Amino acid sequence: MSHRFELSDLRLFLHIVESGSITGGAERAHMALASASARIRNMEDALGTALLERGRRGVQTTDAGRALAHHARMMAQQMEQLRDELGQYAQGLKGHIRLLCNTSAMTEFLPEVLARFLARHPHTDIELEEKLSYEVVQAVVDGVADVGIIADSTDSGPLQTYPFRQDHLVAVLSKKHPLARRKSLAFSELLGEDFVGLSGDSALQQHLSGHATRAGRRLQYRVRLRSFDGICRMVEHQVGVAVMPATAAQDCAAHMDIRAIPLTDGWSRRQLLICVRGLEGLPGHTRELILALQRHA
Repeated sequence: MSHRFELSDLRLFLHIVESGSITGGAERAHMALASASARIRNMEDALGTALLERGRRGVQTTDAGRALAHHARMMAQQMEQLRDELGQYAQGLKGHIRLLCNTSAMTEFLPEVLARFLARHPHTDIELEEKLSYEVVQAVVDGVADVGIIADSTDSGPLQTYPFRQDHLVAVLSKKHPLARRKSLAFSELLGEDFVGLSGDSALQQHLSGHATRAGRRLQYRVRLRSFDGICRMVEHQVGVAVMPATAAQDCAAHMDIRAIPLTDGWSRRQLLICVRGLEGLPGHTRELILALQRHA
């Protein structure tokens, strides 16, 4: 039986692997769920082996599926290089970069840099997603992401890294809070307080929850919002305390009755790093993005 697949089949398979479900993969590929399921079954029939393990919470790749995903990503990267080299002849082809990063990079440092980059590169698209640093590393190693931005406290393994920005986390308190006059605070001193945090599956909130768990405590959230500005307004009205990037806290403190207080914990002071598998294997538009990020380091 023939093992030849269409490129669209391989792209669909990668979408499924990256989203963790056939439904999510079908949506990313702009394909009906029934059609996507049939294509995957046809691929498995052609290979004579299962590529995915189906479960209630989505799908996981089998050993054969991981091997196929690895080679499919290599082919996708080669196609990106082809698009780059033929760009002057094929105006309809666009570059695509998948960039993963933590909360601070996404909200505080990347918007301005990416806006300028995209304005200069109208034929390049960027897919930006927020993840914990160790998840970013794994995604870049696996080829799921092209570029990552991580905290230097995370083991980057075989990846190449380059400095990006300093990222300091601070405590944010109402000026009326009993601890507001302190020059610094330990995170443990806040664990008995009500917290105001980011809504959704925020990488920052997962990061803070992890440190609270290691201290034997659990963060108690009174409310969770989508923006740092909203969080600071809640803190100003004494709803609770918060921990956020210093840049966001200082911007809000300039026009709100709150104080941004440095944390004494070592993990609160981080160097953000750009990480890639290797510059030499990246398409030109991806290398240009890395250079743009370095210029703003």
